[in-house]
Amino acid sequence: MARDLIDLLWRDHPDAPRGGTRGPQAKITTAQAVSTAIDLSDSEGLDAVTVRRLAADLGVSGMALYTHVGSRDDLLVLMVDAARAGRPRASYPSEDWRARVRQVAEADLALYTAHWWLLDVNDQRASLGPGTIAAYDHDLHAFDHTGLTDLDRDAALTFVADFTRASAQARRPDPRAADMAEVWSAWHRRLAGYIGDEFPLARRVGGAAGAALNTSYSPQSAWKFGLDRVLDAVQSLIDRA
Repeated sequence: MARDLIDLLWRDHPDAPRGGTRGPQAKITTAQAVSTAIDLSDSEGLDAVTVRRLAADLGVSGMALYTHVGSRDDLLVLMVDAARAGRPRASYPSEDWRARVRQVAEADLALYTAHWWLLDVNDQRASLGPGTIAAYDHDLHAFDHTGLTDLDRDAALTFVADFTRASAQARRPDPRAADMAEVWSAWHRRLAGYIGDEFPLARRVGGAAGAALNTSYSPQSAWKFGLDRVLDAVQSLIDRA
């Protein structure tokens, strides 16, 4: 029988319940199952992670796998927590809180880039895992010496994390999508002719942005502009504090 998810998440803790000692030794561990599932998701996407496929890759039966990871939903939570546990938690070299929070946001963006499937898992139970809590504790320290209350510190970090997740979603590769830089280069003059004088503001602003970015949309520019505005909003909260 599989342990509860909370016990699976904290399986390495000294107080976590242990499985029985009777019977043959297990061929795999929960950590091995989770690591294999992450590798599979990184290479083939989250849909490839099924109990049948993972069990076959590990050389065990589906029932044997369930005893290590619980349900597939539980497995996804374990994968998220393991990925967050593996995210680098570098010390903060700057005394400037904005630089520290920017460091947090960039680390999160890099994590999504390394594991795009994280965007497909929305199970909030992952917040209960040791890897997630360790990352949460580290990231909260980015707001040290700002005067924010504990509640505002939590809300500010959530604000940054939500923006980062949305930005990662916008950057996510889509093999069906065209290269908009090439499309813009080839078509922007014809587009201007089609628009004509019907939408003058869109033509003027879009033309100026396209000339500056050489595309109709730049994730990099959107990231820089958006993160600066997020930090400005947090600054106003800090100023009031």
